[in-house]
Amino acid sequence: MPDLHPAGQAFRLPTWTPGSYLIREFARHFVDVRAECAGAPVAVRKTSRDVWQVAPCIGSVFLIAEAYAFDLSVRAAYPDQTRGYFNGPSVFVWLVEHEERPCDVEIIAPMSDACHNWRVATSLPRSGAEPYGFGRYAAANYDELIDHPVEMSSFMLAHFEAGGARHDIAVSGQHHGDLERLARDFARLAQSQIDLFGGAPVSRVPFDYYLFQVLAAEAARGGLEHRASTSLVCKRDELPQPGARGVSEEYRDLLGLASHEYFLIWNVKRIKPAAFVPYDLTRENYTAQLWALEGITSYYDDLTLVRCGLIGASDYLELIGRSITTLRTPAEQSNASRSRASRQSPPSFRPRSLRVLCRLRLRHARAAPGGAATLLRRRPQPAAAGKGQR
Repeated sequence: MPDLHPAGQAFRLPTWTPGSYLIREFARHFVDVRAECAGAPVAVRKTSRDVWQVAPCIGSVFLIAEAYAFDLSVRAAYPDQTRGYFNGPSVFVWLVEHEERPCDVEIIAPMSDACHNWRVATSLPRSGAEPYGFGRYAAANYDELIDHPVEMSSFMLAHFEAGGARHDIAVSGQHHGDLERLARDFARLAQSQIDLFGGAPVSRVPFDYYLFQVLAAEAARGGLEHRASTSLVCKRDELPQPGARGVSEEYRDLLGLASHEYFLIWNVKRIKPAAFVPYDLTRENYTAQLWALEGITSYYDDLTLVRCGLIGASDYLELIGRSITTLRTPAEQSNASRSRASRQSPPSFRPRSLRVLCRLRLRHARAAPGGAATLLRRRPQPAAAGKGQR
């Protein structure tokens, strides 16, 4: 950078990652940080829990960090000889007061023979790298940089078109999944949601490319949305098996997870509270609307599956019944209002959101002339003020 701060440039790491609203304190995983300026070592000191400041110098500055990375979740980073993954906020520092500057990234291939057949799966725009290759990538600013997680492994790849955009599915981990069927089914749920937001059949998406990063694991499970991709972790037996007919309960769970994260392309990534514009990555971001962002998404994730024909009405009603059963347990009870629950941790606002939305489902099912079948064909209408919202 040609105009470093004269008092010494500061670098900062986020304390949380958008889409997962708890404080994570990623800086605690940075075990060693050092700096070089014009090819020579330069002093660097930690001024707070997530800020490092380099001593004043003339020339290019390199900040070198060694980080502990052993987290199989979608929130942080994990490298070994079978795969590598990182979510931007857990590893990328930003230059304080220069967040809007363009960012260049070089992803270097591991030297180990065990990684010789690795490829790269990311929605980060290429800037010299070959498709699925190691090399140079670029982002318009820091916000874009951290919104494109990176998967590196000998993943299996499938493709489909939806909304006029290419979609990739990169599946890592040991599995025997039927990726052709996975691509067909993902295409159906994707186009259904695209049409919902587009307001007409065969609508188009607000991007040119989308990536599903899928890790097939032994027991872990989770998902995190991004502007042009999602990271999913599922159990191996949740993938569709070759020759299998119908939708198993395990596969239905994976479809619901993918549907939930894809819906968030619009409802959170592009439709967001003012408190999230821009994100403040240095502290908690409170909003009274979080129940709606996650709750409405939770309403539509399974509804999409039945609307696009991947599951039947009986399967859908079974899912609703399970949600109600879960919410009736003492551990899930909450008397907090939706806005108050939104300002608390996810374990508080999610049950409240689902409880309200389950009531909306049942109320519409009773009121609709065709019962539940009509409900499945309709978008939900907002509840009347002061009714059914205790």
